[in-house]
Amino acid sequence: MRVDASLRGRLIVASPTLVDPNFRKTVVLIAEHSVEGAMGLVLNRRTPASVADAAPHLAELAGEDAAVFVGGPVERGTVFVLADFVEPSDAGTLVLWDVGLLVPDADPRGASHNARQARVFAGYAGWGPGQLEDELDEEAWILADPAAEDIFTDAPEQLWRRVLRRKGGQYGVIALMPDDPRLN
Repeated sequence: MRVDASLRGRLIVASPTLVDPNFRKTVVLIAEHSVEGAMGLVLNRRTPASVADAAPHLAELAGEDAAVFVGGPVERGTVFVLADFVEPSDAGTLVLWDVGLLVPDADPRGASHNARQARVFAGYAGWGPGQLEDELDEEAWILADPAAEDIFTDAPEQLWRRVLRRKGGQYGVIALMPDDPRLN
């Protein structure tokens, strides 16, 4: 798939042919995309770890009971914070609308006053030059436009199906697939 513009702010949804366990039935928000490659965060992989336990310095920003999400398989020891900013210019990288990544060395206490909501991710999904475009050509991913409720959804386990249903047509049918089609 030839991509003439950046995919920043778009969603990529794992197609049923993508069986890599890191990405099976995932929805990824593309945070950066250029000729140098792409970077995104998996929006629907909540972990059992709480932010308060795993990254206590971010608990005020993300919420005391908030879960840490797996952002992807790359650098899982690195923390990324995606936030909906009151003042978008405070974002290190603005992804879409008022949503962006917190500057890595920002004081999370100060950021908590400028964030409507925030989510903490361990790791990220990354692609080298042309790699994401190749995967789109292979139909491993389905491009979709995000809805505001997708980014910080309270039901991440339903996000894959919800985005595909909203896209409609053949994608709506894919959303109906059971987790294991052999059991159908």
